[in-house]
Amino acid sequence: MRKVLALIAACAFTPMLAGCGLQPLYSVAGANGPVSSELAAVQIPSIPGRGGWLLRGALEDRLQVAGQVSPRYRLDIRLDDALEALGVLNDDTISRERRILRARYQLVDLATGEILLDATDGSDVGIDVVSSEYATIAAEQTALENLAQEVADRIVTRLALTLRSQGPAADEAPAAR
Repeated sequence: MRKVLALIAACAFTPMLAGCGLQPLYSVAGANGPVSSELAAVQIPSIPGRGGWLLRGALEDRLQVAGQVSPRYRLDIRLDDALEALGVLNDDTISRERRILRARYQLVDLATGEILLDATDGSDVGIDVVSSEYATIAAEQTALENLAQEVADRIVTRLALTLRSQGPAADEAPAAR
């Protein structure tokens, strides 16, 4: 009965969502749409360090960059990866760490050299420091891998929004009456 009521409520509120101004980011065409093709045209230079390697790989997976399209944009990224001690016990040993991954990035139009986007995104995670040094190192590396994935998601979302606003749909604004 609850499922039926939820379905009825969803159907009743669907027409109201059409008037709220929300639009799908990737449009009806999905992977063949204008935003996806613009994202595939982003070139990502190498980023120093293990975190940079992980972030670049995650970005290439999400942007579907495989040399299919000649690059129209370049994404310059400067990465800051840090470990901070959070919990310190009475004997001055660390019991908890925080790993922080921040990315400062710029999307550059290769044709004009114009910077289309200049932003910073990042994330952090807590790590328990245990008596096994191996386990702590493994936890730090896993945290870096997960943070690279999360930061890549945030960067791609921001890139998609920027490229959608730069695309042909933004140029075809309705004329003033």
